[in-house]
Amino acid sequence: MSNGRTVALHTLGCKLNYSETSAIERLLEQDGFVRKEFTDKADVYVINTCSVTDNADKECRQLVRRIQRKAPVAMVVVTGCYAQLKPKEIAEIPGVNLVLGAAEKFNIASHLKELTYGDSAKICSCEIEDVEGFHSSFSLAGRTRTFLKVQDGCDYNCSFCTIPMARGKSRSNTTENVLSEIKKIAQAGVKEIVLTGINLGDFGKDGSGARSGETFYSLLQAIEENDGVKRYRISSIEPNLLTKEIIRFVAGSKKIMPHFHIPLQSGSNKILGMMRRRYKRELYAERIEMIKNLIPDCCIGIDVITGFPGESDNDFQETANFLISLDISYLHVFTYSERANTHALQIDPIVPVHVRNERTKIIRSLSYQKMQQFTRKHSGETRPVLFEGENKSGMMEGYTDNYIKIATPFKAEWSNEIVDWKI
Repeated sequence: MSNGRTVALHTLGCKLNYSETSAIERLLEQDGFVRKEFTDKADVYVINTCSVTDNADKECRQLVRRIQRKAPVAMVVVTGCYAQLKPKEIAEIPGVNLVLGAAEKFNIASHLKELTYGDSAKICSCEIEDVEGFHSSFSLAGRTRTFLKVQDGCDYNCSFCTIPMARGKSRSNTTENVLSEIKKIAQAGVKEIVLTGINLGDFGKDGSGARSGETFYSLLQAIEENDGVKRYRISSIEPNLLTKEIIRFVAGSKKIMPHFHIPLQSGSNKILGMMRRRYKRELYAERIEMIKNLIPDCCIGIDVITGFPGESDNDFQETANFLISLDISYLHVFTYSERANTHALQIDPIVPVHVRNERTKIIRSLSYQKMQQFTRKHSGETRPVLFEGENKSGMMEGYTDNYIKIATPFKAEWSNEIVDWKI
């Protein structure tokens, strides 16, 4: 039953954030809120923030200003990673009414009941060490593809990263609960699930460091045997946690798509050590080779950071040469940016920003070349494509099983359907 209030939500950042925004939206709808688009006028606006992009503060301020112009008496709630890391900073933004940290974002409905317009910004947060328990979430904005969170938090302490400070210790859902969520998602007509987490390969931890006996491999086995959704993707998995048994399993799977996203960050062992990564480039190359031997059509995406402190011209060239040598499909390139309270701030020498940007351009150009090569290699093949709905230009888009993007004029009968398509 409606309480007469409207809410609009906006997500900054990763797929995990999108799944959590959807979960928050469903909680508010259960409490009687009516959802509006973020561009519409609403009584309450919720901004779910990210800490990975270096302009989180700027983006947040811009969104709050936009809301104030559109709906000056609306309540503004800010949550997410940035809200956990810098709650006081956010509370000082004019127009913000409520800041919810990692432990409180799923209690948003009860917090809104206690909020009165005109009060100074209220912060509901706690030390990240006190954040425990796993809150399941999945996105259901469109029927085609859903992001399902199965793991949260991270016990790694990479020297450039604030995520452990924003999300806490590694903890997971149970396999039983994941299968229950999949059932709900299947009933909504969804055809593809993207399994997401902060450190997905660490599935099975309970937040105390103890393991339940379940692993990401055993989760994949259970999903394979489960009826309902036809296609699954693994969103991102650390190379040292992408085991040989997982690769072999995906190679023989009928449901898990031939697509891996494996963060590398640097092709220099020296820089990987300074980043506190848990592998060397040799292990990474070995994993790529095994994937391509067992799943030749597999799409492989990589994360790379350019301009990390101490990265010399030679280190960067070593990374570029390593990437050229790998049989991969695309790259996500991040220009290093300083993060408060990270170990990387103590590393010298600092790479000038213009050099970082130049290196980013070079790797992005390489990414374009890799994607072109990968697409050309599969030209003429017929592959299953899951098409989404109509976009603003009257076209529809979809992805092959191995993540090649296809666009074609809209046909209603193809929407949310898997179609055999000649590339």
